[in-house]
Amino acid sequence: MKNISLILGGARSGKSEYAETLTTSIAEEYGLRKLYIATAENRDDEMNARIIKHKQRRGTDWQTFEEPLNIASLIETAQNANSVIMIDCLTLWLSNLMAAEKDINAETERLKNTLEVAECPIILISNEVGLSIVPENALARAFRDEQGLLNQKLAKGATNVVFMAAGLPLILKQA
Repeated sequence: MKNISLILGGARSGKSEYAETLTTSIAEEYGLRKLYIATAENRDDEMNARIIKHKQRRGTDWQTFEEPLNIASLIETAQNANSVIMIDCLTLWLSNLMAAEKDINAETERLKNTLEVAECPIILISNEVGLSIVPENALARAFRDEQGLLNQKLAKGATNVVFMAAGLPLILKQA
């Protein structure tokens, strides 16, 4: 993967705000348009409030795409050399895939392959969910395990990897 940044962290660690700042910085430095791929689905009032907050913080100079499942296809069609893409977030994407009973390994490989040939910088956001207690039910353990494997696969090929804690970035890997 070339020019791929993976931003990891727990809930409310500052991942999205850090990624938005990074995306804006890259866009301004190279004169690129900002594309935002949202994987969240607006299913309740709480999620609606989160979506509104994120939109207000980003402002109006982002082109937003809402895609809960087929982010590899969207990257392939939306990206070009004049854009920078931010995807928020892979954790919800994985949850959406599991709920839709999709083949997680196939979808992960498709995403990795798409990232490897991307023509533009891409910033990925993903939660680190394995730092807490072992979940008590099988579905939650399966999700935790799949999320950890997804993060490992993408981090291995990413150019830059940042771990966020308390709003502070810890650089794990840098080109």
